[in-house]
Amino acid sequence: MTNRARTWSWGVALGAALLLSIAVATTIGPAPLSVPDVVGSVLAQLGIGRSPLDALHDGIVWELRLPRVLTAAAVGAGLALVGGVMQALTRNQLADPYLLGLSSGASLGAVSVLLLGVTLLLPVAAFGGAILALLATLGLASSLGRITPTRTVLAGVAVSSLAAAITSFVIFWAATGDSYRDVLNWLLGSLAGARWPQVAIAAGALLVIGVPLAFSGRVLDAFAFGDTTAASLGFSVSRVRWGLLGASALLTGALVSVSGSIGFVGLVLPHAVRLVIGPSNRSLLPLSALVGGVFLIWADTLARTVFDPRELPVGIVTALIGAPVFAILLARRRSEA
Repeated sequence: MTNRARTWSWGVALGAALLLSIAVATTIGPAPLSVPDVVGSVLAQLGIGRSPLDALHDGIVWELRLPRVLTAAAVGAGLALVGGVMQALTRNQLADPYLLGLSSGASLGAVSVLLLGVTLLLPVAAFGGAILALLATLGLASSLGRITPTRTVLAGVAVSSLAAAITSFVIFWAATGDSYRDVLNWLLGSLAGARWPQVAIAAGALLVIGVPLAFSGRVLDAFAFGDTTAASLGFSVSRVRWGLLGASALLTGALVSVSGSIGFVGLVLPHAVRLVIGPSNRSLLPLSALVGGVFLIWADTLARTVFDPRELPVGIVTALIGAPVFAILLARRRSEA
């Protein structure tokens, strides 16, 4: 089987797994539902046929479970995709979507509005914080001389540390009572409040920004051999690099604004896919997105059901799964070296 045929085979299988995961995960919860119930309810909402469910269960599907599952799919797909792009752009296997300080900047913005009680502005504040962190990172990197991937990463670490320190100070100074729980849920990553507006933000950003990124594999494959090789193939190295970094930052900011900081998805999943299909970014990026969508659906399903009626932030689940898996992947790479 050729690489292209194998990629298509994996793509079809993962696409089917994603659709099945959405349907099955929507049935899981205190109110018993079946996949035909969910499908019938969704079709009825779209004006096709009549729902097999009463009004209460229709509301559970359409207003509570389905938006959350779709948000998880979009956020997981986007984070895994951006992780693959960042690892290729920086040629750093430890890169993830939060490398340039985006998560810490978003956290600072989100925590500020949570403590002020203006929760309606949470997505806007988180997105704005992420973009300000990106601008600060690029500004610091440029002040050190010619912007290079290494300088950009180091600047991102510095900005991330500063934003995290300010966030901790704000929490220490201003958080009282129940606001601690709201802040902690957001910082650990949670999809508990996901409704259709959050679906629109996450899925819209994935469609507008993520799809072009998923098809940037040919460009990133050229960058794998260095800037000189990419330039010899006709690419404008500086323009392409900053275009992809900017797009990755915008997508990450949009995703973080609805989900909080969910770790390990963008770090571990591209590595796992790379072990199966090889290093070609043309295959890696779209397949990583599909794997990310499936993974976060089930991680969030565990988060909301395993300790029912209590609910874990999904970031705890991804960390509990991601950390040991990443250690196994590193050990496997070392044994193959």
